[in-house]
Amino acid sequence: MTQSPAHRRIIHVDMDAFFASVEQRDDPALRGRPLAVGDVGRRGVVAAASYEARRFGVRSAMPSVIALRKCPDLVFVPPRFDVYRAVSAQIHDIFSRFTPLIQPLSLDEAYLDVTHPLQPYPSATAIAQDIRDRIRAETGLTASAGISYNKFLAKLASDYRKPDGQFVITPRMGPDFVATLPVEQFHGIGPATAARMHALGIRTGLDLRQQPLSRLLRHFGKAADFYYGIARGIDERPVEVNRPRRSIGAERTFEVDIHDWAAALDVIMDLSTRVWNRCTARSLTGITVTIKVKYNDFRQIVRGRTALEPVRDATDLVDRAQGLLAPCFPPPRGIRLLGVTVSGLRARDALAAPRQLALFG
Repeated sequence: MTQSPAHRRIIHVDMDAFFASVEQRDDPALRGRPLAVGDVGRRGVVAAASYEARRFGVRSAMPSVIALRKCPDLVFVPPRFDVYRAVSAQIHDIFSRFTPLIQPLSLDEAYLDVTHPLQPYPSATAIAQDIRDRIRAETGLTASAGISYNKFLAKLASDYRKPDGQFVITPRMGPDFVATLPVEQFHGIGPATAARMHALGIRTGLDLRQQPLSRLLRHFGKAADFYYGIARGIDERPVEVNRPRRSIGAERTFEVDIHDWAAALDVIMDLSTRVWNRCTARSLTGITVTIKVKYNDFRQIVRGRTALEPVRDATDLVDRAQGLLAPCFPPPRGIRLLGVTVSGLRARDALAAPRQLALFG
């Protein structure tokens, strides 16, 4: 029997300042101090910030030099992704004791459909509390949880009582809860889309709800149906178990801007090798290769090419990435970042077809 979306029970679990909290757990000297995980160099970026650092306005993806201006006492530690992955595996093992319907979003957050849990519980709220208690007991870390009848509202709810809290949005509460929020707080509406909505006089969930679907379609295309639904507290997306990986990529930010072709090609070769090694480890290849070029004024371009024939090996990936990079030279200004991504993923034993290229840029 199909479960009515209004009667689903979805939990969004989000670890609190995950990378930074792991570092503070493992080094008592870092506890209570403003901490950033990342590189402190001139081109360094904050990967994660502790709550002590966030009080000064330090945020992830912020350049390190700006973070230090905001918080001169900020302590930087290099990331330890092998440790974070191991802790994430512990956390996902805890999830699996409650439900098989788990959709990981990253190392530190996931959706769980607990409509039919593996063990009897009086409510989804009780399940969320038990999950958070077990995470604390087994990892020494805290998590926040949002509980609702769909994914959109569960994710909103998990932010509502952070850190180390949980919040429930019931079917009766959903539409009114959404109505009061600024659209920039909606998961799925980024800064650029929020600015477009503001220009149309749409600033809150209530403003969005008052828009005819035809107007949303005219301005937002295929995303209009999603916006129309979430403005009413409606989101019928299922929790996707074993959602396939969409892409594998790597990028590098430089301490000193790159201007010449030889230096850029060395980086492209290194990035392509790293990406191909990750593909090989997962027995994957892909048909689309994309490069990203970010200049020292933060303007960036993305160029990609899709082929019917998948990438064969590291050399093939280097050749495709190099071909995409060549038209960018000589660069109009210094390059501060290069990236390589493979997407359109498929198993390595997929049959190759004759190559046919389509360029987008």
